[in-house]
Amino acid sequence: MSAQSAQSAHDPYGNDGNYGNYPGHQGGHPGGQAGYAPSNPPPSSVPPRPRREGESRDRTALVIHTIGDIAAGFLGLWILLYLLDANQSNGFVEFVRGVADWLAGWSQDIFTMDTEGLRVLLNYGLPALVYLGVGHGVAAWVRRL
Repeated sequence: MSAQSAQSAHDPYGNDGNYGNYPGHQGGHPGGQAGYAPSNPPPSSVPPRPRREGESRDRTALVIHTIGDIAAGFLGLWILLYLLDANQSNGFVEFVRGVADWLAGWSQDIFTMDTEGLRVLLNYGLPALVYLGVGHGVAAWVRRL
């Protein structure tokens, strides 16, 4: 039996086990390029990013900014759900209302209107604007430190 027919008996595709210089293969077996093991990856061609002076300030500002946006988002979502007459017994609507009531607890009944939709818009819209303004303002102040 020839060497090629013996190889074909083991490999139905006729491969000789030498996959060339493809990444992840060397000499017909997986394991990567010479000198590199899976626990020792090849060095990156991108140099490590240098640490910036105000990077922690920027992250803190981003967190403050995001918290203000999320608070305003919940309040805006509750206003939208209320004005669109969402099902008040739905679990999601109850959750959004509970969060909005907690966030706007300090401003409840500042405006007492006869029109219920306008009352909800003003009593939840005011704290949404305050959270946006304070969150963005404090974040800008932190970035300047």
